Amino acid sequence: MSALLIKRVDYLNAQDSEALIFLLDTYAQDPMGGGEALKPENAARLCSDMARIASAVSFIAWLDGKPVGLINCFEGYSTFKAKPLLNVHDIVVLAGHRGQGIGQALLKTAQDHAYSRGCCKLTLEVLSGNAQAMTSYKIFGFAQYELDPAAGQAQFMQKWL
Repeated sequence: MSALLIKRVDYLNAQDSEALIFLLDTYAQDPMGGGEALKPENAARLCSDMARIASAVSFIAWLDGKPVGLINCFEGYSTFKAKPLLNVHDIVVLAGHRGQGIGQALLKTAQDHAYSRGCCKLTLEVLSGNAQAMTSYKIFGFAQYELDPAAGQAQFMQKWL
């Protein structure tokens, strides 16, 4: 079996940038990613934009020299804990490589990065219909967010600007 290599993305490196865009576009085209390809103008500037965001960190899983998984994260801040947190913004494993531990390895790499930054927690959002991802996240130790069970679980919301 080939060795899995997980490497931090250098957003200004052409190979890393190409792999990140390929993986993210694959995710975007998946029904769980919205079902639409990245707009070419967004793809063209994504990595240079991310290079300017100090809180951004991404890791790519490589197998036999080919990119098979990606995790994009952004550091935030927990006001209650007065410590940084790391939000998993995107995670993708190519369909033919799912169920092989690649997602778990990417999450572990993000967690190790979070520990190195003094983060108090990892956060992420997932579609309620994405049972495979939910199972993977629960195996890794994620749970629904709630402060008090009587108050209910947190709900993710958005407003486009």
